[in-house]
Amino acid sequence: MGKVKAKHISGLKPKKKCCRKKTRCLKCPVVIMRMKKAEAAGCRGKELEKCLKLARAA
Repeated sequence: MGKVKAKHISGLKPKKKCCRKKTRCLKCPVVIMRMKKAEAAGCRGKELEKCLKLARAA
């Protein structure tokens, strides 16, 4: 998939099932849901990058 910007992740189509690995993939439904919540809360730029890091670590 290559390098994807944090602002584009909430627009991706999630995978059918979550893999639940230690570092979640970008198309994981949990990651996409958390990124949508972060954008709705008003996160932009570097703050959104930090939210992505936290969402994938969860």
